[in-house]
Amino acid sequence: MGDYFERIVDVEVTGEEARPLAERMVGWMVAEGLITRELSSDGVYSLTVDEGYVPGPHWARAVADSSDPEWLPGPVAVIVGRDYHVGGQGADEAEYAVCPRCQTRTVIINYPEEFEANEEVWQPFKDGIAAWKETGEGRAPCSTCGASVPVAQWQWESNFAVGALAFDFWGWPPLSAGFCATFSRQLGHRTAEHMGKF
Repeated sequence: MGDYFERIVDVEVTGEEARPLAERMVGWMVAEGLITRELSSDGVYSLTVDEGYVPGPHWARAVADSSDPEWLPGPVAVIVGRDYHVGGQGADEAEYAVCPRCQTRTVIINYPEEFEANEEVWQPFKDGIAAWKETGEGRAPCSTCGASVPVAQWQWESNFAVGALAFDFWGWPPLSAGFCATFSRQLGHRTAEHMGKF
């Protein structure tokens, strides 16, 4: 069994912009009837947040299929603060990262031969992310072109993202592509989407 989530991460917002933007997005979702202002901790297992907004009367507008009358989604947790986000189940490192300068893919976990990160390859990224979380500035070097690239600019594999604002939809049916596109437009930034299980 387990509890499932779908996450939308804003990968462009700054740490300073994240809280006001989160408040604006909550207001928009409330106005659309997707959530209410009521908070609940039922079924919320986000790493840094233990409660979320209860679904509103029009939550079904956000999902691809709402035909199951028994399905009642859980709360939407809003995570504010610089952090890295991982989809799937149990992973803590990115499989790869692509340099935005030269487009070289740095393999961190060599699937399917390996199932754990190459620590020597991962360490510069890990250090850069830790510095970014602490100060808003963190870089990782590209082993091909030599550029020292901010960690927020690296292109991560689909189950890994760094960002200062994320929304965890706990127990919702899969979100529709149209809703995700609208959500990104409302944010005004590029987003990453994950699915995972706690």
